[in-house]
Amino acid sequence: MKVSGNTILITGGTSGIGFELAKQFLALGNTVIVTGRDPSALEGARRKLPGLHVFRSDVSDPKAIADLYEQVTGLFPALNVLINNAGIMRQINLHDSGGKLEDLTREIDINLAGSIRMAARFLPHLKIQKSAAIMNVSSGLAFLPAPASPVYCATKAAVHSFTISLRVQLKRTNVIVFELAPPLTLTPLATGAFDEEDRKGIPVMSAETLARRAIEGIRKDRLEIRPGMSNVMKFISRVTPNGLLQRMISPTVDRMLAPLHDHLPGT
Repeated sequence: MKVSGNTILITGGTSGIGFELAKQFLALGNTVIVTGRDPSALEGARRKLPGLHVFRSDVSDPKAIADLYEQVTGLFPALNVLINNAGIMRQINLHDSGGKLEDLTREIDINLAGSIRMAARFLPHLKIQKSAAIMNVSSGLAFLPAPASPVYCATKAAVHSFTISLRVQLKRTNVIVFELAPPLTLTPLATGAFDEEDRKGIPVMSAETLARRAIEGIRKDRLEIRPGMSNVMKFISRVTPNGLLQRMISPTVDRMLAPLHDHLPGT
């Protein structure tokens, strides 16, 4: 698919991967629109990237998605690319019974339900374009989960599965369905969820490099884009015995649970 001359909507585009994608797509001669929930972050992104169009919207709110669709397609009828990038990531200790059940599934509402609803709402418009695409951002953790972030990893595995199904359903349309599965990337999301000890020994990709790899993958029609360690993580998940796999992914959650184990009887 061509990577210039498009009109592109990126959810969660005020920082991290979304912002870097917006920056590089603008430099390639595209019209770029980003969404976010924070007005000050949206204004900051617009100041940093002259020519960027911004809309306040929340992908976890179906009404906000419906409103966004009316606004964006009205102002930008040539919209032909949707990038579902908005997401949050938290470490969650499931032993903790003090948290609210409603808050426990916030990642599902944003990462998974948001991507599904955005794709469904914008699909009729994308199907009438001469050339169109949807790119869902999953994660290398879709293939090899980090147990300290169980809900986040579950949503990304589900986004991966949903993307495969969506691609098959759209095979007779002009809409190409891409999946971008980032490895550990130097963004506020990743550094907020994992401290230095958690990231020790794990290669970290810059958002700039990740966005460049993503755009190159789109240009080459590479439907599943797995830069760096994400490719390795998918391979490991396929060939490693379950017992060994569990030991490999346990250290982070072991540190999380250490205070609990220290207070158990007999410890």
